[in-house]
Amino acid sequence: MWQEKSVNPTKIISSNFTPSSLFVTSNGDIYIGDRYENQRVQRWSAETNTFVTVMNTNSYCGGLFVDINDTLYCSMKNHHQVVKTSLNDSVMASNRVAAGTGIKGLDSNQLDNPFGIFVDVNFDLYVADCSNNRVQLFQSGELTGITVAGGTSLNPTITLLFPTGIILDAEKYLFIVDANNGRIVGSGLNGFRCLVGCYGLGSQSNQLNRPFSFSFDRSGNIFVIDSFNHRIQKFQTKEVTRIALKSTKNRFA
Repeated sequence: MWQEKSVNPTKIISSNFTPSSLFVTSNGDIYIGDRYENQRVQRWSAETNTFVTVMNTNSYCGGLFVDINDTLYCSMKNHHQVVKTSLNDSVMASNRVAAGTGIKGLDSNQLDNPFGIFVDVNFDLYVADCSNNRVQLFQSGELTGITVAGGTSLNPTITLLFPTGIILDAEKYLFIVDANNGRIVGSGLNGFRCLVGCYGLGSQSNQLNRPFSFSFDRSGNIFVIDSFNHRIQKFQTKEVTRIALKSTKNRFA
């Protein structure tokens, strides 16, 4: 864990896990997707500095999310499903299906290698459906999805190539890690535009190579896991805005 502008980590958390994903809640607790032989989600408590298993899965979690009702979601990449469980139960309960049939496919109720997930305040679930090159919206309580980004959406304004991360802001605008295109895109009044990595794959400061996930800070700066460059990149708000304004003239594929 690094504080902003710090060169050295302020804390190192280690245990018997192989992390595949994580989610940090407002109280500082960290949920860690533990892949390979463990296939579970662990919670590290910021208050006690201890670990506890909060979900068992039969596939590692490509993405994690905890909603405002303390429901934990896991996108089981290899099982083509998103499952969920309540964290408020005194005993760890069985997982419930939130999306996907467990068989990969392109139908509206299916997924193919889901990764990033996001749940809004209405409990609508957004899924980065990677191998289908689309983002699916599963409205609360529904198991049939709606394509909201990608070539098969109702009003396509962008083509995605292996999307892996997704965030929805307070204005309902969608931000997506378009991994194999090496960029982050965001929606707006005129459709999608490129925000980061708009100059092709690479290792320059304005490029990305197979980005995996990202996050905003309170100032709107973007932090990106730039996987194939083995680094985390920060893009400041002013630079992101400049690129976005430049690209709004283009409805790109």
